[in-house]
Amino acid sequence: MTPHRPLPDKATVESFAPFEGLSLDAIRLVASAADAALALTTLSQQRVVGFDTESRPTFHRHQRSEGPHVVQFATLDTAFIFQTSIRETSEALVALLANPSLVKAGFGLANDLRHLHRKLNVTPAAILDLNHVFHAHGHLNAIGARGAIALLFHQRFVKSRHLTTSDWASQHLTDKQLLYAANDAYAAIRVYTALAAQGLIPTQDHAHQPV
Repeated sequence: MTPHRPLPDKATVESFAPFEGLSLDAIRLVASAADAALALTTLSQQRVVGFDTESRPTFHRHQRSEGPHVVQFATLDTAFIFQTSIRETSEALVALLANPSLVKAGFGLANDLRHLHRKLNVTPAAILDLNHVFHAHGHLNAIGARGAIALLFHQRFVKSRHLTTSDWASQHLTDKQLLYAANDAYAAIRVYTALAAQGLIPTQDHAHQPV
């Protein structure tokens, strides 16, 4: 199904089977220098990974976000979860973000990039915002992961609002938080792979920087 077709309506999406994401045993929490070295080696061997970030929510109008607190990367079989508060892993995280040979594909990434630059003093390279790909093929409004999963796979990508607004700055992420973060990035790499298989991602888009 090509992405220029209309999105399924809400009732139709509710009838779809749930999107099957990664399980906990496929998720690696990067908590030490050794973990970071493994993540850097593994992810650097990829051409494209799914990418997203999570931040503790703000509750007041003028409150400034201190995020991102979590940065996640996913291949088609594994996700790596970084916490920006862990100094021992920050060098590897910055190297992955700045790597121009590693395409980081995700949805609605402009704010993520600004916050990463502010927090880690890094300008992420080789960012591909998948919303821009859908826009180029006829969808004028942002689709997001849920819409893309419904359109391409006829599956329902369930996202808990409770987890969206949970404490991502916590030193001890829960299993549910790990699953949520990992599958945000995993959904992105699945969508990228499906679009690429249809020839809908030109090579030049790999260097796109959303602003």
